[in-house]
Amino acid sequence: MSLPAVLLAAVSPSPSPSPSETTTPTVPSLQDAQESATNAAGWVEQNWSTWLAIGLRVLLILVIAAVLRVAVRRAITKLIDRMNRSVGTADGTALGGLLVNVERRRQRSQAIGSVLRSVASFLILGTAALMILGTFQINLAPLLASAGVAGVAIGFGARNLVTDFLSGVFMILEDQYGVGDTIDAGVASGEVIEVGLRVTKLRGDNGEIWYVRNGEVKRIGNLSQGWATAGVDVTVRSDEDLDKVRRTLGEVGERMSKEEPWNELLWGPIEVLGLDSVLLDSMVVRVSAKTMPGKALTVERELRWRIKHAFDAADIPIVGGPALPADPAADADPTAGMAPPSAYSNTGSPQAQAATPLTPPAPTK
Repeated sequence: MSLPAVLLAAVSPSPSPSPSETTTPTVPSLQDAQESATNAAGWVEQNWSTWLAIGLRVLLILVIAAVLRVAVRRAITKLIDRMNRSVGTADGTALGGLLVNVERRRQRSQAIGSVLRSVASFLILGTAALMILGTFQINLAPLLASAGVAGVAIGFGARNLVTDFLSGVFMILEDQYGVGDTIDAGVASGEVIEVGLRVTKLRGDNGEIWYVRNGEVKRIGNLSQGWATAGVDVTVRSDEDLDKVRRTLGEVGERMSKEEPWNELLWGPIEVLGLDSVLLDSMVVRVSAKTMPGKALTVERELRWRIKHAFDAADIPIVGGPALPADPAADADPTAGMAPPSAYSNTGSPQAQAATPLTPPAPTK
């Protein structure tokens, strides 16, 4: 057949079947089924080693990730427990035992352990997921590039949030303060009622609640850690017997240290430090004591109360402060409200005569 005849036969429409003709579905024969099964078996035989290797690799990655996650979580738990035990045995004295709060240690360990375990789980499981995707021949370059760009964008947009979070983590790790502590955070002060990774909640002296972002805190003064100092200044006359004053103050401190509940609030003896200042008409004696954190004001009030009673019994007057106003009813001058006498009241005085008008001359007859 020539080439023009072939082209004409290709472009010419094929004759449509007549309505009378019917098409019957082709039923696959046994030979076709056998051929399909043979092809499938051949494909499985050719690729089973590849899929088995991929499956074993994925299973190995999952097993290693699970074992590593469990091992890291246990190591973090043991590390936190060891830190708590080292803090508890750092000081074997009674003062050191009171400084360590069991409940506070428990809360702090839970917070630190939760953060570290979450970070470790995220890193291990994220790395395992990326390795599994690489096992299936998935190109991870676009995914990693997109994650990097998204991380940079989130870092610039939420830098304050990241700063607050990191500051909160380090505050908890360093145990700068805890629930129940009284702190001065610069922007606000009060009792800590909640410590979060982003915000610290304080209750002020008047009952108000302050929400302080951890990233804004530049300095922290914790008034509940360690110990506090109660100081009382006693002002006496400059001619008072100092030995008598010291002896009286020592007796007050000794009695107070043996009575409850002051023997628990006082973490050291009440000491008379000596003269704080000497003036012309008075002297200031300083009394100090080491107390439980947050109880310095209570101890100072009780100490002032006892010192006043002891000084009254020992006939030692306490001086100082503004002078009392004089009693207006005492030694009242009855002539205080009268004006001084005037020279013009006496008609014989030169002033009165000079001020008298001249008498007119008598008329002449």
